[in-house]
Amino acid sequence: MLDYIARRLLVMIPTLLIISILVFLIIQLPPGDYLETMIAELQSQGENVSEERLAFYREQYGFGEPIWKQFGVWFWGLLQGDMGYSFEYEAPVNEVVGDRVFLTVLVSFTTILFVYLVSFPIGVYSAVRQYSVGDYTLTFVGFIGLATPNFLLALILMYFANQWFGVSIGGLVDPELRDAPMSWEKFVNVLGHLWVPVIVIGTAGTAGMIRRLRANLLDELHKQYVTTAKAKGVPPGKLLAKYPLRMALNPFIADIGNLLPEIISGSAIVSVVLSLETTGPMLLGALQSQDMYLAGSFLMALAILTVIGNLLSDLALAALDPRIRLGAEASR
Repeated sequence: MLDYIARRLLVMIPTLLIISILVFLIIQLPPGDYLETMIAELQSQGENVSEERLAFYREQYGFGEPIWKQFGVWFWGLLQGDMGYSFEYEAPVNEVVGDRVFLTVLVSFTTILFVYLVSFPIGVYSAVRQYSVGDYTLTFVGFIGLATPNFLLALILMYFANQWFGVSIGGLVDPELRDAPMSWEKFVNVLGHLWVPVIVIGTAGTAGMIRRLRANLLDELHKQYVTTAKAKGVPPGKLLAKYPLRMALNPFIADIGNLLPEIISGSAIVSVVLSLETTGPMLLGALQSQDMYLAGSFLMALAILTVIGNLLSDLALAALDPRIRLGAEASR
């Protein structure tokens, strides 16, 4: 197992290097750069940009230099913990993300807990009580959850909250606390707004997880070893928890690799619709304005979390399911 982990960690180095090159090339694909985009936007509004400011950006970040030199400046900064300078916000990226990273992690982590706590008992119940009224009802609700886009559900909730209660459910904090530094008062205020994005973002994930757990558990319940255990008189509860349920949890563990990147992306479309102060809208804005250091830092964070998430899910699956072997054991 230790050899397997060591090899995976060594493979991560060239993987992330290749990803960083691809990320930088993708960001550079649109014609022009941030300076040209900014100049065109200001000129369309009848304004001009000072030559001193343009000269500072060109000298500091190598605009006009070969692309490999620009990549070297950015990548060398990442290795030193410097995520670069955000041209749009005129501040270092480390300072720009600020509270947005904390709020994104809070929303994503709470959503993950919501998805697991809701989908686990429902999925088990639907499998154990197959074709019951409860199974049909929960299956119907699950299909609705899968078929409803998150952003559409967000719009529906916003409409009914305004029509029925006359309140706006957009944002994570009240307007008067939006620009205030993080404090206990602001944290409590965030918790009061948190339930809306958690329900909206978690609905589709919950519905999908229920269906996968139900299908996996039904497959295990119909296998021969379950019939044999029943014939030997093993109590139903003990039999379910010790064997079939443990084998059916594979999709829960395998999803770790997909859940970690969501901590940074923060369901960008839903965040835009609900005006959430998370990193998702900031990432979209950085891509639109070609703020390459801000966008590149976000994309590299997503890549790193994806690679780490896949490693953690593989190790957890091996510990949970003895049929899965890693490292030297796989060749036996």
